Amino acid sequence: MIKITNEVLDRDAIISAVEVDSAGGICSFIGTVRNATNNKKVQRLEFEAYETMALKELQKIVDDIKQKWPVKMVVIHHRTGLVNIGEDAVVIAVSSAHRKEAFAACQYAIDTLKQTVPIWKKEVFEDGEEWVSAHP
Repeated sequence: MIKITNEVLDRDAIISAVEVDSAGGICSFIGTVRNATNNKKVQRLEFEAYETMALKELQKIVDDIKQKWPVKMVVIHHRTGLVNIGEDAVVIAVSSAHRKEAFAACQYAIDTLKQTVPIWKKEVFEDGEEWVSAHP
C-alpha cells in the first residue's frame, strides 16, 4: 500500500494497516518536519513529486522488500505540498514474523526512497528558501 498525498498522514492508520496475526514485529519510520536545519529556523517544508514516477518507484521498493525479507505487509505514505513543523512528511510501516526483518526492511525503505523516488523538498526559512538534495 503506497500513497502520495497532500493530506495529513494518519500514522496510526498506517501502522494499523500492517498489523496481522502472523506478525510478531512491526517497525515504523516517521519523518517529521523539524524546526531548524544547520542553525537556521525552518518555517515549513514544501514537497513536490513527479507522482506517476514516484508511485512506480515506491512500488519497486515494496517489491524489493518482499523479495529480500519475509515481510507480511509494507505501507509507505508520503506528503506533498506544504508540511508544517511537527507534521509527518513520510510514514513507513513494515510487519514481519520477527523484528530483525522488520527493522531491515523499514530502513531499506526510507534509505531507498531518499535515493530513488522523485520527491523534492524545499526548506522555507525566515530569510529565504532552499531546495534540498534528496540524497542522505
